[in-house]
Amino acid sequence: MNSATDTRVAAAGIVRKPRPKIRADQWIMNAISFVWITFVALLCILPFLLILSGSFTSERAIMMDGFKLIPTDLSLEAYRFVFRFPEQILRAYGVTVSLTVLGTVLSLFVIAMCSYVLQRPDFKWRNGFSFFFYFTTLFSGGLVPLYILVVNYLKLKDTYWVLLLLPLVNVFYILVMKSFMRSIPAAITESAKIDGAGDFTIFMRLILPLAKPALATIGLFVALGYWNDWFNSLLFISDQRLYELQYYLYKVLGNIEGLKIVAEKSGRPVPDMPGEGLKMALTIVVTGPIIFLYPFIQRYFVKGLTIGAVKG
Repeated sequence: MNSATDTRVAAAGIVRKPRPKIRADQWIMNAISFVWITFVALLCILPFLLILSGSFTSERAIMMDGFKLIPTDLSLEAYRFVFRFPEQILRAYGVTVSLTVLGTVLSLFVIAMCSYVLQRPDFKWRNGFSFFFYFTTLFSGGLVPLYILVVNYLKLKDTYWVLLLLPLVNVFYILVMKSFMRSIPAAITESAKIDGAGDFTIFMRLILPLAKPALATIGLFVALGYWNDWFNSLLFISDQRLYELQYYLYKVLGNIEGLKIVAEKSGRPVPDMPGEGLKMALTIVVTGPIIFLYPFIQRYFVKGLTIGAVKG
């Protein structure tokens, strides 16, 4: 079988290169690298496994035996407590998901447009605008002026827009995207202009498709920012219908701790409610869905970070 294959290959004029042999030192280095990466991966996944196990362990077992990889006393009490009022948590999920999807799309569009303009050599004010953006990363007005601006002047308190607009633009992401877009050959833009394409057409049909690695990388961070946001709800939202998921679960946990403190100080029996197990269950409820986003953009992630860093 092998001789016949070799005969056909020789007749076709194809020269088969011999496989390079792996030297002993290379084999040892590969083995050490594999063992080390496996060890680091286990260290990364171990805390998540402890959280998952703790969420399915009864409060009594956690207080007596601590957290273990395998639950000693299996219990769903923490999850029952989290979903005791399903309409409220589903509403919070809806607000957070809609903010994450819509905010990520709008943020990427604005960041990409701004970065594309700032890296264009024919934009004579690009250095002034770049300094203006960079200056805001060094100094800020503070929390009080922001609150006065949002509440008194923009009238955005207790609105969906305050949760959408405040995290929309991040200057650091603009600088990273700007560095990435410098790697796109200028000849592409010039040839498109010769063919009669306008700036917006060039941006939408040429620049954005070429910037997919950077868009995917920055999009992950933007999505995580929207998903994990709770501080804006704390400052500007008092309507329970607009609570984000993180803030809603923060309120639930705070209410439980408050009830326990009141019961202890008043001498009444402490209510039988999950404490540590509830924290673990809340962590799983909050982080679970966003984890599934990473596999879809993994192939762009490393490339986007590397090019954005090297080309700066």
